[in-house]
Amino acid sequence: MSTGFFEGLSKVTYKGADGDGDLSFRHYNPDEVVMGKRMEDHLRFAVAYWHSFAWEGGDPFGGQTFERPWHPQDDMGRAKMKADVAFEMFEILGQPYYCWHDADIRPEQGSYAENLSTLNEITDYMGEKQEATGTKLLWGTANMFSHRRWMSGASTNPDPDVFAYAAATVKGCMDATHKLSGENYVLWGGREGYETLLNTDLNQELDHMGRFLNMVVDYKHKIGFKGTILVEPKPQEPSKHQYDYDAATCIGFLRKYGLENEVKLNLEQGHAILAGHSFEHELAVAGAEGMLGSIDMNRNDYQSGWDTDQFPNNVPEVALAYYQVLKAGGFTTGGTNFDAKLRRQSLDPVDLIAGHVGGMDVCARGLKAAAAMLEDGGMEDALKDRYAGWETPEAQAMLNSDLETISNRVLSDNLNPEPRSGRQERLENYINKFV
Repeated sequence: MSTGFFEGLSKVTYKGADGDGDLSFRHYNPDEVVMGKRMEDHLRFAVAYWHSFAWEGGDPFGGQTFERPWHPQDDMGRAKMKADVAFEMFEILGQPYYCWHDADIRPEQGSYAENLSTLNEITDYMGEKQEATGTKLLWGTANMFSHRRWMSGASTNPDPDVFAYAAATVKGCMDATHKLSGENYVLWGGREGYETLLNTDLNQELDHMGRFLNMVVDYKHKIGFKGTILVEPKPQEPSKHQYDYDAATCIGFLRKYGLENEVKLNLEQGHAILAGHSFEHELAVAGAEGMLGSIDMNRNDYQSGWDTDQFPNNVPEVALAYYQVLKAGGFTTGGTNFDAKLRRQSLDPVDLIAGHVGGMDVCARGLKAAAAMLEDGGMEDALKDRYAGWETPEAQAMLNSDLETISNRVLSDNLNPEPRSGRQERLENYINKFV
């Protein structure tokens, strides 16, 4: 039943490259087979509930610009109205998944018991909508950064009562995610970091964060949750320094606390940029360690110093990202979540549809380019050629040798190697054939 919010808008369909207007897919054809798999099953698109429906259009320097019929988001009636509109949009877009934080879908009541009650009520309501529409939950998570109680962190908070509140909050969100057959559960640190070392005990906070995550994993197994536990790196903002800085930092943290076989990474384009990396880099690091779980697809404005969360529009960047995803074996329980929001001047409901349509098309083009590169094999051949010397028995034996033996060989063979070209420009030209 129509809510009237998207009045006059019908289901978005694939019309090909010659499709007219900005509300049809030119490149995203869910049933197109790419590398033996349907495009929908490769990309596993999800809509972020928070940016699409909970965000009110504010930025660091100004407040609300969006006036939605469910604002202010302070009671269950409006929460259900918001869910009605959300699932109507899911049907218009036809993406298979969505994602939420608890604070996106239920009003803040103050006490844990009241918040848990409204969370259970709204997720029962959303479960009925999932059943009716076929839209599934890619992942759920807890917002432990917005409310003032989290100003000094959640699991890393110096107050043990806040740690306890965080543990109870995550339990409730995991139960709700499990009830809705969610395929993953995400923990984003938010304020798990510090603003100054003058009042911070790093060792204690990291140990508490490691213990907290072990509790999460234990509870996953206790309730029989079959999804993947994911952590999401971010270097800064809002904290001066966050403990989950980037993929490499998270992987080291997981190994330190014995979680490397239990937890994978949810990586975001915008967070990679804030860490001084490319998205391609973060995906390659996670893929090399077998810890790539899911992605938040967006982009930052390269002239702004904060996490602007815009819809993706750079096909070459997206192609290189999906190249790493495909090299790592593709998504299993994870997917492509649009952690992206409208610009605060984009007020109309149709803008929300257009933003997702454009992002889905960019990802589809990127995926097809990445698949074509992999099937062509030029990049992999170039890598194999560059490291070919290591395939010889002598080179392999050197890895099991010692410095003295290697030094003697260099002297006896009078080794004086000449550098070889890295051929970067030729590889960049090669990529441009596909994007």
